[in-house]
Amino acid sequence: MCLSQTMEVGKQGKSLGPGRSKGGVLLQPFVHQVGGHTSMMRYDDHTICKPLIQREQRFYESLPPEMKEFTPEYKGVVLVCFEGDSDGYIHLVAYPYEDSEGMDHEEVPERDQPRRKHSRRSLHRSSSDHKEERVPHDGDNSESIQELKSPRVEQQIQSDVPFQMLDGNSGLSSEKISYNPWSLRCHKQQLSRMRSESKDRKLHKFLLLENVVHKFEYPCILDLKMGTRQHGDDASEEKAARQMKKCEQSTSGTLGVRVCGMQVYQIDTGHYLCRNKYYGRGLSTEGFKHALYQFLHNGTHLRKDLFKPILGKLLSLKNVLERQASYRFYSSSLLVIYEGKDETAEPLSNKATDAADVHAAPAPLPEDNTRLLPNVDVRMIDFAHSTYKGFRDDQTVHDGPDRGYVFGLESLIDILECIQVENQ
Repeated sequence: MCLSQTMEVGKQGKSLGPGRSKGGVLLQPFVHQVGGHTSMMRYDDHTICKPLIQREQRFYESLPPEMKEFTPEYKGVVLVCFEGDSDGYIHLVAYPYEDSEGMDHEEVPERDQPRRKHSRRSLHRSSSDHKEERVPHDGDNSESIQELKSPRVEQQIQSDVPFQMLDGNSGLSSEKISYNPWSLRCHKQQLSRMRSESKDRKLHKFLLLENVVHKFEYPCILDLKMGTRQHGDDASEEKAARQMKKCEQSTSGTLGVRVCGMQVYQIDTGHYLCRNKYYGRGLSTEGFKHALYQFLHNGTHLRKDLFKPILGKLLSLKNVLERQASYRFYSSSLLVIYEGKDETAEPLSNKATDAADVHAAPAPLPEDNTRLLPNVDVRMIDFAHSTYKGFRDDQTVHDGPDRGYVFGLESLIDILECIQVENQ
C-alpha cells in the first residue's frame, strides 16, 4: 500500500474504528525525515508537525523578517493524542488548539501537556485533509493496544519510491524499503514516549510548520548540524560535557558543521540512498567532503548545475546571520534540499562557475529559460536551544553574531567551491 492509499483510508474513516467526532486529523509519519530525534508528522500536503517546546515556539513567533526566507513558516499549534483503533493498532490524532479555552501555553511548563479540552471548531485545511477521526473516551484501555512492532506502523509511511540505508552501524535495515528508515525509528520512539503517558489522559502540544519539501517530487535532503557548540545556555554540566565531546570528536569541532542525515535520489536505480547521524559523527574533514560529493551525485553524474544556486543561498544566509547581533542557534540544523528528478534539467552553462562569480548576484534569466534553474532550497530548523538578547528574559547575553554557525557556513561554502573546481 502506498502513502497516498493509506492517507485515503484514514480520510474515509476506515482505520480508526467507531466512535469518531469531526475535527480530528490522523497524523502520518513524515516519510522524508532524515535526521533529528523527535518524530516529524505529516499533517497535510503543505504542513508537518512536531512536539512543541515553548522556546522554539516563541522563537518562531519572534523571527526577524529577513530570517523568514530561511526558516519554515510557523502555522500554529495543535493538540495531539495517542489513540488505538478497534483492531488494537495505534495512531496519533491532532485536534484544534484554542487559547480561549484557558490553556495559555505561557502557563504550561515545557514538555507538559494540558488535559483534554474538546473543541468543535475545525481547522483551516486543504482538500486532502481528514475529516473524521476517533475521539478517545473514558472506556479506552491503553493496555490493550498492541506493541509498536505492529505492521500497520510500517504500512502508514510507505511511499512509491524505495529507500536504502547505507549505514550498517545503526541497527537499521540495509535493504530497500518504502520509507526513510530514520523516520520509522523516530516515529516508534515518539509513540513509545506518548504511550507511557496515555494513562494520564493527556494531550501533547505540537507545532505546525511548513513542509519545506512539499514542492519537490524527489527531494534530496542534507541535514547538517551547524556550529561549534551544541548545548544551550540552560544545559546541565553533564549534558554540556556530552555535547562538547561530540563536537570535539566530529567535524563540528574542526569545521563547525557535521552531517546529521541525508537522502539522495539515484536516477539510475530509482531509489534513495540514505545516511544517518551516526555516519556523520564518524567523518573526518575529507570524509565530510566526500559526503557532500555523494549528496550532489545522482548515480550517473555529479549535479554541477547545483553549485551556483546552493552557494548563492548559503552566502545569502551567511550575510543575514552576520547581521543578527546576540543571536545563538545552538543545536540548530540546516537543511539543503534540491529536486532529484533530473530528466529535463540541463546545466545553466557548460563551463563551471568561477569562484568569484558565486559571490555576485546571479543575472536574471529570460522567462522562457527559468525552467532550466534547478529547484533548490536552504532552511534553518530546530530552535529549541536558540536565544538572543531580551528573549524570554534569558540571563546569558551574547555579543555579536553566532560565529560558530557562521564558521560552519564558511566551511561548507569553501568545501563546495573546492568540489566545484575539482570537477570542472
